Amino acid sequence: MEDIGRRATEEEEGPAIGIDLGTTYSCVGVWRPQHDRVEIIANDLGNRTTPSWVAFTNTQRLIGESAQNQAAMNPSNTIFDVKRLIGRKIGDAAVQSDLNLWPFKVIAGPDGGNGAKPMIAVTYKGEDKQFSAEEISSMVLQKMKTIAEAYLGKQVKNAVITVPAYFNDAQRQSTKDAGVIAGLNVLRIINEPTAAAIAYGLDKKVGTGIGDSGRKNILVFDLGGGTFDVSIVTIEKDVFEVKAVNGDTHLGGGDFNNRMVSHFVAEFERKHKKDISTSPRALGRLRAACERAKRNLSAATETSIDIECLFEGIDFSSIITRARFEKMNLDLFKDCMDPVEKCLKDAKMMKSDIHDIVLVGGSTRIPKVEELLQELFNGKKLCKSINPDEAVAYGAAFHAASLTGAAFGLNNDVVLVDVAPLSLGIETNGGDMSIVVPRNTPIPTKITKKNYQNAVDYATRCCFIVYEGERPLAKYNHFLGEFFLNGIPPEPKGVARYDVHFEIDTNGILTVSAELVGSKNKNQITITNHNGRPSKEEIDRMVKEAEVYKAQDEELKKASKAKNILENYIHYVRDTLRSCRKGVSVKKMIILKDAVEKAEQWLEWNYLLGEASKFEEKMKELKTLCESVIIKMQLQGSNTCVKSEIIYTLDNLHM
Repeated sequence: MEDIGRRATEEEEGPAIGIDLGTTYSCVGVWRPQHDRVEIIANDLGNRTTPSWVAFTNTQRLIGESAQNQAAMNPSNTIFDVKRLIGRKIGDAAVQSDLNLWPFKVIAGPDGGNGAKPMIAVTYKGEDKQFSAEEISSMVLQKMKTIAEAYLGKQVKNAVITVPAYFNDAQRQSTKDAGVIAGLNVLRIINEPTAAAIAYGLDKKVGTGIGDSGRKNILVFDLGGGTFDVSIVTIEKDVFEVKAVNGDTHLGGGDFNNRMVSHFVAEFERKHKKDISTSPRALGRLRAACERAKRNLSAATETSIDIECLFEGIDFSSIITRARFEKMNLDLFKDCMDPVEKCLKDAKMMKSDIHDIVLVGGSTRIPKVEELLQELFNGKKLCKSINPDEAVAYGAAFHAASLTGAAFGLNNDVVLVDVAPLSLGIETNGGDMSIVVPRNTPIPTKITKKNYQNAVDYATRCCFIVYEGERPLAKYNHFLGEFFLNGIPPEPKGVARYDVHFEIDTNGILTVSAELVGSKNKNQITITNHNGRPSKEEIDRMVKEAEVYKAQDEELKKASKAKNILENYIHYVRDTLRSCRKGVSVKKMIILKDAVEKAEQWLEWNYLLGEASKFEEKMKELKTLCESVIIKMQLQGSNTCVKSEIIYTLDNLHM
């Protein structure tokens, strides 16, 4: 009965998908029970990864390649790297450093000050708009949802979305909110390296019910476009247990690109005495060229950069060698090795305890990164059997199928034991950080710390301030939230006792509660990043707006299709009039030519029109006037009017 119920759910809501929401590229996969494997789904251009780019123009919203391709012409309204903003505050050092590199504008949200949410300011359809990082991310997620629905031919509702292992609570919550805004039911938020470990398990036939049950320790080295994670995962039977995580949520391929961009900005200024950093368009074109050069240098020892009219009509050409690229980024490459050492230490493992080193993320293709990692493990061969661009989505898709019972024939009871990436605790008297949940504690978990004392004489309420981080002083850690216990009997300082409970669910979402010992006085808070996370009302508003934007996008697609059909028909009629002149009077020919010219003029004036119905009406009007005459001309005309043209008219141009 359970399987029947699960099948019914899938029929109603469609298959559950796995989405790797990346800084630079995103990827979506689905479990295909008929093939007993995960299918990574290609987008409408045939690409298996989609740029995490969103652009706004005077007429439409663009997502993916279409947004990326017009970036040079529209830099201030083309958004990328939004994952570096999600769950952060405008005053964060990482955000401030990025503001100098992005061509688009990021401003403080309504709250103002350093603690405000960053908002992305754009011009869309002639109006000034502001979007949060959650909203932009939701647009990318909605695109991935649409890609899956187009491939599957049915609606998709359920999804597993991945995040970097080192994402804090606010970043996880914000990612989940983005999924809700995109119209998804987020089954689970899982760590990217954990998803990659599942992909490794499927590839090596371990831990997924399809192979041996031997114990394996793997180190997942995940270096993407904007984030970096290291995780050590033990796989045994059907259990994937994360032993330790480390990393940097602000280190990745984009940083390597930025070093190259700075190098060429300096070179351009040296050669031409001009500063191109003042031109968002020039910087955008240079950044795209540097991205291509970086990729080329993974296979070649040198590559060229050639950009016509880069700035003020000046062409720019230069050569960069792999050695030069490695030198300018060597400190960043070495920074990637420190978390590996820390992760081993936290997992209480030696290098020799690691059976496989799994590479994930496009930046792991950089030869110097591979070389340093291999040196660290005394020449151990690195595992490259899984696709670094697709592994995370692959594992997420399998986990989504496991959660919904869709992975028939395999073990649906795969257990993921993840960990809390950062220590969690409360501020105590004197400003110290009292840790309740140490970092790398397996989750889900519930931990109680007893006998906290009241710090103020005869207070009738007590404040509990929750932080996340490793610094001894609470104020230097990441503030998560606060709550009060009210109605406390007044007692001298140090007399009242409190128990504090921390509970983390499978999504890594934290709930903190406290109670006065010996009473029923209890309160709790589910950490929602109240000073940054949107309220339920705001999320509902964003969901409705997302539906409106999607409907507008669909209407624009229909309009584009109708416009192309009209344009093709105009060309077809004109060509027929040129080649087939028999059987029609001169007067009729003049009428048809005039109709074609007027239709062409109308099309020119209304080319950017976003209403399909207008193009369809014009098409119907033109066909009513022309079609019977055109067919007569073709039937009585010369041999150049071939039969296929008639078929084209009748079969391919009907609305």
